[in-house]
This record gives sequence, structure tokens and C-alpha cells, in this order.
Amino acid sequence: MPKDLVLGIDTSNYTSSVALADAARDVAADLREQLPVKRGLRGLRQSEAFFRHVDRLPALAGALLRTHRDRIGAVAVSEKPRPVAGAYMPVFRAGLRLAALLADALGAPLFCFSHQEGHIRAALHGTELRRGEAFLAWQISGGTSELLLAEDGGARLSIIGGGKDISFGQLLDRVGVALGMDFPAGAALDALATAAEADAQGGAGLARIPADGFFFNLSGMETQCLRAVRGGADARVLSRAIFENIADCLLGIGAEAARRYGAREMLFAGGVSASIFLRRRIAAAARGAGPAPVFGDAALCGDNAVGIALLGAEKLWP
Repeated sequence: MPKDLVLGIDTSNYTSSVALADAARDVAADLREQLPVKRGLRGLRQSEAFFRHVDRLPALAGALLRTHRDRIGAVAVSEKPRPVAGAYMPVFRAGLRLAALLADALGAPLFCFSHQEGHIRAALHGTELRRGEAFLAWQISGGTSELLLAEDGGARLSIIGGGKDISFGQLLDRVGVALGMDFPAGAALDALATAAEADAQGGAGLARIPADGFFFNLSGMETQCLRAVRGGADARVLSRAIFENIADCLLGIGAEAARRYGAREMLFAGGVSASIFLRRRIAAAARGAGPAPVFGDAALCGDNAVGIALLGAEKLWP
């Protein structure tokens, strides 16, 4: 039987994921399980997330091994949050340990990447983004809000901007939990913002996110939003205002960065980029001005092992 599949493994702070990719860069399997968070909490400690991965990951990987074991030619895994020296998060050790064990048992090579590289590769899947040119990429998720310069088809990533305190995902989750929503709250807030999109009446009165070059802080926005919640603000109006501010921040900084680096396209990756409201507003605002926005499959925006599996396939079959 041909060894025509790569097993990818990713263990983010909130999702256990496994996937299979083949030599044609097609996705053969994609399994994920979100780690549970108790109602009212705004996340998990790293230690708790690690042990939850240890409990759940073997069953997910086992489901693929039972039917595809003899076809797996390599194992790929996310070993750290981003491709920079010293980057480390305990949760990725859970996936790395299982990946090393499976690679040894299968007699297959082990390829290690970063979680951020996986996000970018997953967002690129199915797009027509020009691989020969440098492009900009926003990774906007629960743990990261960073602007990247992507070169060599996304194989080389450099952080050139982003959040200096909390992430967009954390902002959304904290506001959503304050409104009584379950964690993670981004999708619920997006639904409210989208429902209120056509409503031109009123506003939440939020100040814009201040930029410092290509960087920004969100703690001030969080303070404004939580104050609005305590003051009884309409959840739909507040949600719309938050997403409007996020979109304007991404577009404004992205346009300046595109001029400096000569980039013509801007990729959006990470769970927050699945937002229907953001996609509509960014696409409408960017027509004929600034870098062309590129959105990947919304199903591949959240944490997943698809990008890691695809990177492994490209390593095994250049």
C-alpha cells in the first residue's frame, strides 16, 4: 500500500486537532474537538488545557490510524506558537509527544512547524494568492493578533505589527462572557453584529483603536466595552461597533504596511477572520483601494491541524 498521506497534529489552547493531507495537497480528513470551558470563565490555564489534550488526542488520532495507518508516510505537528526563537507554550508539548511516539511506531519522519505557520497554510488552502510575491497576512485569533510579512509563498513569516496587549479574540470573548454568552463568544457576537449591520440607528460610542505605527493596544477598547455592558448597552449595537472598529484597524494598518512593503494582497487567517461581518465590511471597504483582501475557507479559520498536515505534505513531497 502506498505511503500517500501525512498525519497532522495541532494542540492549541482550546482545540485538539488531527488531519490527513495527501501528495496532491488535498485534505483527506479533518477531526477536531474543542476543549470545554466552564460557563462564566474566560478561558483555560495552560496546565488544564495540556491535560485535556492528553485525554482527548489519542482518541482523535486513533480514529484516523484505524483506517489509514498503512498509508501514513510522515507525521507533522505544531511544536510552538510561532516560528521565532524562544517561542513556547506548554499545550504544544501534548501534541509533540504524541507525534514523536506515532512517528517512531510508524517508522515515519517527524516534521515540526509552528501553530502560526499552520494557520497561514490553512488560510492559503484553496485560494489563488500569488505564491511568487510577498504578501501581508493577519493572524487574528483568540491568542494572537499579528500582522505578518509572508515571503517565499508563506514559508517565511516576519512579524511587522499587531496587538501589544490582548488579542482581538480575547476582546470578543471577554465582552461576550460579560454579556452572559458561553466561551468562546466570537461567533455569537458576530451573529449579533451581522443582524445589526443594516441598522443605522444609534451607536455604542466607542473610540477608535489607536495605532502606534503598525502596532496597537486593545485594553482601552476592552475597558470601554465592559463599561458599556455594565451600563446596559444594546448587545447588537455594541457588537456591531466592536467589529466595525476591528475592521477599520485591520484595514488602516494593513494599507500603511502594504505601501511600505509593496504588498498587493492581504491574507486573513485565524478564528476571528471567519466573522461574516468582518468579511463583508473589509471586502466592501477595500474595493479599489489598498491591498486586495484574501479570505480562506471559513471552516479552516479556527484552530485545526489541516495547515500542519499540508505543510508536512509539502515537506515530504516538495
